[in-house]
Order: sequence, then structure tokens, then C-alpha cells
Amino acid sequence: MHIYKLSGRNVDVTDALRDYVESKLTRLDRFNGQITDARVTLTVRDVRDASRRNRVEVQLNVPNGIIRAEEHNADMYAAIDKAGDVLERQLRKFKTKIMRHRNDATLDAAAPAQADSSGDDVSEFNPEIVRQKRFDMRPMSAEDAVTQMEALGHDFYVFLNMTTDSCGVVYRRKDGHYGLIEPS
Repeated sequence: MHIYKLSGRNVDVTDALRDYVESKLTRLDRFNGQITDARVTLTVRDVRDASRRNRVEVQLNVPNGIIRAEEHNADMYAAIDKAGDVLERQLRKFKTKIMRHRNDATLDAAAPAQADSSGDDVSEFNPEIVRQKRFDMRPMSAEDAVTQMEALGHDFYVFLNMTTDSCGVVYRRKDGHYGLIEPS
């Protein structure tokens, strides 16, 4: 069984919760050859939208990359289930990609879905932009941007920095503090 590093923010990680996380994520053990490190963070946030109150973040380090899932739900256990499903799909794609690379197989873009060694169907995933959002950016300080981000219940906020007159992004860090990204 793979051991996960489990931590909580604003939540007491009880033995029952720890057991639930491990039991739900054990289905990832069949990919154990690829997982080099795994971290799970459970967070309870004070937000207006109850469906985003509980957040589960999972990061799996695999050779040549990171596989990450973040899920929100009003129920922590349901968020854990959703995160496990997302990780399983991503790991299945990762495993299939490795197998294809090892076999030096080339796939035609029009080829039907391929099956991996577990017998699951895996189709090629080509990410695309599915939503576009435009908004007016009024100049503000980084502190005001953090206030706006918190008021909206978001994890990041894009703004026009009134000090530098350039675009900036504030974001919530895992340690509870905030970060600021600006162009140089």
C-alpha cells in the first residue's frame, strides 16, 4: 500500500478521515510504479458557496511530471471521492502514454480509443480553451485585489496594479498566506 502525506488546514484530520482518504486512494496503487511521492491536503474554508467549503488537493509526483487534482464539495468525503476519480483518469492516461512511448507506437489522430493494460478504454485527450472571460480591470493595490479575491471566494484574482501600471495576479498559497505574480 502506498503511503500518502496527509495534512489539514482548518480541519482536524481524524483517524476516520485519514482511513477514508487512504481507502479511497488505494485504487491508485496499481500505478505505484509511476508514483514517486503523494501529498493530500484537506481544507475547510469559510466561503459563501457551501459547495466550495471543503477542498481536497492531491499532488502526485511521477517521473517527468506532476499529476494534480483539486476538488470542492459541501461534503469532505464527496470531495475526496471526486479527487480520486480525477487522479485515476489522469494516471490511466499517463500510464497509456508511457506504454505507447515504450512500444514506439504512433497513433493516427482519427484512430479509435486505445485500451491500456488494465482493460480500460482511454481516448486521446487534447485540451482546449472551453471558456473565455473578459472583464474591465480598474487600477487597485495588491491588498485591494486580495480583498476582492476573498469576497468572490476565488483562489486567485487578476488585476491592474495601480503602483506599477501592469497586470498582476494575487493568489492564495497553501500555507494560508498570499502570493503576487507580476511581470518583470
